[in-house]
Amino acid sequence: MKFKTRRMLTVVFALGAAILWFIINPESYESVFTKVESTNTELSNPDSGAFLASELLEKLEVKGRAPKTGYSREKFYDGWPNIDGCSLRQRIIKREFGDSAVLDGCDVVAGEFDEPYTGQHMIFKSRKEITALQIDHVVALSDAWQKGAQYKDEDTRYAIATDPLNLLAVDGPANQQKSDGDAATWLPKNKKFRCQYVARQVSVKYKYGLWVTQAEKDAISRILSACPNELSVGITK
Repeated sequence: MKFKTRRMLTVVFALGAAILWFIINPESYESVFTKVESTNTELSNPDSGAFLASELLEKLEVKGRAPKTGYSREKFYDGWPNIDGCSLRQRIIKREFGDSAVLDGCDVVAGEFDEPYTGQHMIFKSRKEITALQIDHVVALSDAWQKGAQYKDEDTRYAIATDPLNLLAVDGPANQQKSDGDAATWLPKNKKFRCQYVARQVSVKYKYGLWVTQAEKDAISRILSACPNELSVGITK
């Protein structure tokens, strides 16, 4: 009987101490439940301060295309820059290949990744094979030119062309098929990537003050309606 009484007193004392701890340190209590509730959000988006892509879309100006007159890629850049001695092209490929990337100095000479536009898992065993990949401007430079970039200064146009936010390593034929299309005229064959694709386009256009046409906005809205929780990329509140 004495043993049971002592055990009950021990439990009561421990419970009382725990309650007192939470009263004195409420943040400890809150952190337990906050961590559980935010786990899925943190896994899908480490940057919890990002806008929804649909929110960002509503912030973009809607206008018609400006004339393409005067456009050339040289108005943006004259080739991939070197960053710390390595070509930006190689850096983007390395980013996409992740831990599978095999390097020879700056050059990626082998690796594998899930190609976003076709959805194929692509494996490369030589530098020559990798040359078939193209680095796509998610917001095509011609499209950017007709939707505000021609009115920007040279530094801003250079940033649009070389910002990793606007660059993806992709299948060459798929990129050629896209050409300078916007979301109203071209979308990736890989439907699973379309939400991410238009979210990135919206993010680039917002970052650099570019506009969208009404047809483009309508197309993006239709895509995002199927993924209302899709977040912007690299744009925080």
